[in-house]
Amino acid sequence: MLISHQMEMQLQWKLWIMIFLFGLPGFGSGYRILFMGPFPAPSHWLWLEHFQKDLLRQGHHVTSVNNHPTKQPHENLTEIIISPSFDIPKHFPKENIFTMQFVSDFNNLELWWTIGLMTTEHAFKDPKVKKLIESKDDHYDLVILEQFFHEAFLMFGKRFNCPVVTIGTMGYADNIDHAMGILTPWSLIPHLLLSHTDRMTFIQRAYNAYLSLYDAVMRRWVYLPKMQQLAEKYFKGSIDGSLPQVLDLERNISLVLINAHRSIDLPRPSMPGLIDVGGAHIQKPKKLPADLQNFLDNATNGVVYFSMGSYVKSTDLPPEKTALILKAFGQLKQQVIWKFENDSIGDLPSNVMIKKWMPQNDILAHPNVKLFITHGGIFGTQEGIYWGVPMLCIPLYGDQHRNTIKSVREGYARSLVFSKLTTDDLVRNIETLIRDPQYKRSALQVSQRFRDNPIHPLDEATFWIEYTIRHRGARHLKSQGAFMPLHQYLLLDVLGCVLLGAFLAIWLPWRMIRRVHKWWLKGQAADKLNESKKRL
Repeated sequence: MLISHQMEMQLQWKLWIMIFLFGLPGFGSGYRILFMGPFPAPSHWLWLEHFQKDLLRQGHHVTSVNNHPTKQPHENLTEIIISPSFDIPKHFPKENIFTMQFVSDFNNLELWWTIGLMTTEHAFKDPKVKKLIESKDDHYDLVILEQFFHEAFLMFGKRFNCPVVTIGTMGYADNIDHAMGILTPWSLIPHLLLSHTDRMTFIQRAYNAYLSLYDAVMRRWVYLPKMQQLAEKYFKGSIDGSLPQVLDLERNISLVLINAHRSIDLPRPSMPGLIDVGGAHIQKPKKLPADLQNFLDNATNGVVYFSMGSYVKSTDLPPEKTALILKAFGQLKQQVIWKFENDSIGDLPSNVMIKKWMPQNDILAHPNVKLFITHGGIFGTQEGIYWGVPMLCIPLYGDQHRNTIKSVREGYARSLVFSKLTTDDLVRNIETLIRDPQYKRSALQVSQRFRDNPIHPLDEATFWIEYTIRHRGARHLKSQGAFMPLHQYLLLDVLGCVLLGAFLAIWLPWRMIRRVHKWWLKGQAADKLNESKKRL
């Protein structure tokens, strides 16, 4: 009877332990994560969704705020779709992209800030997002936010009292460094918008410093206050007490996952909370549709793959440019696969296949692909690098120019200016890239470096996300430099004390010597005066 009672007690204890463990995040139920990608560009979400899918595979519960409903529903996924999505072409017409000349870096900065403010407020106005802000019952273990000019969204971390991880889509930026406790060395690290190397000339360093200083000052005193106003407008009343400053929330980001890779990006100072995840979206190739597979397999002279990306579509091209591109493709020995969003394009050459949608990663992985004609977007560029495919870049806007210049400099790409594009130029550059072995050799060398990772970037990202939750924000990864005033960070106060001490060490003795000398001279003069009086 005693033994039976003891066994019953042991079973009860085991049952309570199991209930306790499975009630904890990470034990059976998974963590609750609020995943936010408010920027409406499809290419951004196509990249970000890889992180979301991997979190779902790990058994976590994800509430996703974005503009693009999933094509693969999951029992642990709750979607809050911003609808209607912000209409970028309405405010920034696509027609202008094909005729625009390069604008200044300062105008580009202001353009990003404007888009960030407009898309942030557009998302906050959505009734479903408002409901999330006002929710009293929701609880999250972590907020994940795309690091792309939506700083007011950091207030969700305060709203749900949980750590924040951000994902830097465009790569490193000065403000990311500052948030993690690093002062970017402008002497060797070019600004986000610039394509310079770490061996800048005097003129380049001067311009880089000027642009970076302009960015820091205008961001701090013009752009962030506007983000603060948006946060105050939409979060007021949902958070007890006064709302924190967006700048302080930025400094309290626990971890930043950066779309960068040591093999193609410049070496730079880092912190434990900055994790490179460039190439996270690149997976093992899947089986291609039968028509694509046959087209690629039977291309005895190889295949040229052409895509303008997900935002600017090939159907947006001016008709005269479409015609000259088709004429150029018709002159090639190679087969051509063109991502073209209409079923018909007119008089299609026999060597050209068009499709509305293309599994780009799987196509580039095919050994018969000889060339990738691209707009120079960062995600496609990384895919081309990974699979060792030479590229012909035709950049249109944004970071595409920066990516193109870097690719050409590395020796695996050539570039053309869209507004000056001709049939002869296109044919000549395609043939040069395919025939000259140096381009393929350079592509394979960079590919080898890009693939050489101790762990797949997506697996590394998921590990650090879970690590941040397990350690409640991983405060030990955060440098105090993120919170120090600039004069302390640069030791200006210490330098000032040293200079003051040196000054006093020289000035005080000098003053004393001068005063003693004056006393001595006065004494001498008095003695002479007394002697003169005695003589009289």
